[in-house]
Amino acid sequence: MKERILETADRLFYLRGIRAVGVDTIAAEIGISKRTLYNHFPSKDELIAAYLQRRFTQAPASDKPPVEQILGTFDRLERGFASKGFRGCPFVNAVAELGTEDRSVRKIAIAFKESRRLWFRDLLQQLGVTDAEGLATQLTLLVDGSIAQDLVRNDPSMARAAKQAAKVLLANAGVEVGGEHTQPSSPRTRGPIRRGGAV
Repeated sequence: MKERILETADRLFYLRGIRAVGVDTIAAEIGISKRTLYNHFPSKDELIAAYLQRRFTQAPASDKPPVEQILGTFDRLERGFASKGFRGCPFVNAVAELGTEDRSVRKIAIAFKESRRLWFRDLLQQLGVTDAEGLATQLTLLVDGSIAQDLVRNDPSMARAAKQAAKVLLANAGVEVGGEHTQPSSPRTRGPIRRGGAV
């Protein structure tokens, strides 16, 4: 029953919004009493935290070269944007709805975003990028920016545009991106570009 409650909360919170969906709605959707729901999740706050933790998945493991993995992120985004159920990043949505004063939600959201940034950083370090930390942050901004643009424009090609920008950043960091199957044979010495118009 606990998993069923969580699955229902996940679907309704993501599609309709956390504030718009009360525990009454979730219980009615499942066909249980509010008391039964509270037996598993004593408060809506605990249910929200469990919903976000459920969404906190690790980046997929892959044997592909680091460049392919990095750029593949934007291909996955484009597929996600094209799906009817896409409503943006659940972590950003939660912070936007509940405010930064909700420390538990903000903590989970920060942890998720940082886990993705560190995933980029580790791949960039494998490529020998000097400022892997800085470039990882820039790539993360491209991801979040493309999500925001798609939500406003309803245009999955925003992910493709972000991918092209990522290629520019990688190339300026000394990474070979002409063919996505190519890895540089030696460490690079240049870091990511920092000019304002780069992204």
